[in-house]
Amino acid sequence: MPPVVVIAGRPNVGKSTLFNRLAGRRTAIVSDTPGVTRDRKEAEAMLRGRMVRLIDTAGLEESAPETLAGRMHASSATAITLADLVVFVIDARAGLTAADRHFAQWLRRHDRPVLLVANKAEGRAGTEAMMDAYALGLGDPLPVSAEHNEGISYLMAEIADRLPPASEDAAEDDAAVRPLKLAIVGRPNAGKSTLLNRLLGEERMITGPEPGLTRDAVAALLVDSEGRRVEIVDTAGLRRRARIEAPLEKLSVSAAIGALKMAEVVVLTVDASEGELHAQDLQLAKLIEREGRAAVLVLNKWDAVADRTATKRAITDRLERSLAQLHGIPVVTLSALTGAGVEALLPAVRRLHAVWNTRVPTGELNRWFEQALERHQAPLVSGRRLKLRYITQAKARPPTFVVFGTRAEQLPEDYQRYLVNSLREAFALPGTPIRLQLRGTKNPYVPQ
Repeated sequence: MPPVVVIAGRPNVGKSTLFNRLAGRRTAIVSDTPGVTRDRKEAEAMLRGRMVRLIDTAGLEESAPETLAGRMHASSATAITLADLVVFVIDARAGLTAADRHFAQWLRRHDRPVLLVANKAEGRAGTEAMMDAYALGLGDPLPVSAEHNEGISYLMAEIADRLPPASEDAAEDDAAVRPLKLAIVGRPNAGKSTLLNRLLGEERMITGPEPGLTRDAVAALLVDSEGRRVEIVDTAGLRRRARIEAPLEKLSVSAAIGALKMAEVVVLTVDASEGELHAQDLQLAKLIEREGRAAVLVLNKWDAVADRTATKRAITDRLERSLAQLHGIPVVTLSALTGAGVEALLPAVRRLHAVWNTRVPTGELNRWFEQALERHQAPLVSGRRLKLRYITQAKARPPTFVVFGTRAEQLPEDYQRYLVNSLREAFALPGTPIRLQLRGTKNPYVPQ
């Protein structure tokens, strides 16, 4: 595993902006509102030839353990215990505060290497205030401006120099095994973060009865008992577009949709205790299909369902009626809170991932195609029957097939559905979108 670099500090000192600069991409949500970051955000980055795992943490605040701020503080403390280097960020323009002094002492008790960074140090006022940072006793402060990209290259070099020596074998192993990318999506309070915590076996995400606790798309790396890696992304709960008003929630929704588009398999998490599939759940399922991602339906809070048979039938029937493109989607019933049934989720994800990557040999595909045409002839269009000649698979991820023939591009929607359903049944392709493309032959006697 790459060395871990944790970015810590009190709220609103620019930790997430600095995280994005070091990661080389806009990964964490950034806003002027203090306390935007609640969960630990992770990303891999190359710093001066060293691959590192960056962790952005919530702002350090002293609060009672049962409060939201207290849970955020506990999450940040856990990240610091894993760190090979802690980048402690202060606001150079604001000068030292009592919170900065308190948490500098707190960091020293953790006995981790600390690099002091004075952010927002652009201009004369920032430079003058930065000199107060020596009073923290954490060594020379590095002046940077994450927003204006000043001093970042020097900071990268300093981080790389302070990391433990690299292990060549470990670096080769990490590069050789690409993790399966899994995203967890659903409406607010469906239990997504609790499910991620249960899969990881630790309190990685902040959870609680309050809806909308997760604001960003937060990735975590899971290594199963066989050494296979899965990168799981927990996302903010997605509400109907009409209800999304606050600018911060719009950023959260954008991050969630971005995570879905980058995933290979998506876990659609539904609160089964409500006994039905809501319109927003169906919209999310349609988005998954439109983006060409494999989908697993998780019925969470299964321990709170009274009539389990009727509930499962009602939810799956509604999904298949409304979204035939995901026919045969795997359904996993579980309770993320108690852990019952969670062990069935990752095996289902891996089976579906294999389906999503399926390639069908051309010979088998065309033998099926001939039989499909014999069972139901291609239809008449404008009084003339379409002549479909052959089919080939263009790509996988998701399985995409191309049908060639005279005027094939005029093939009606219902016959296309017949071919897709027959493909799904013949080659065991449940729960994954199937793309069908049509290529007509050109008539040499028609002017182009």
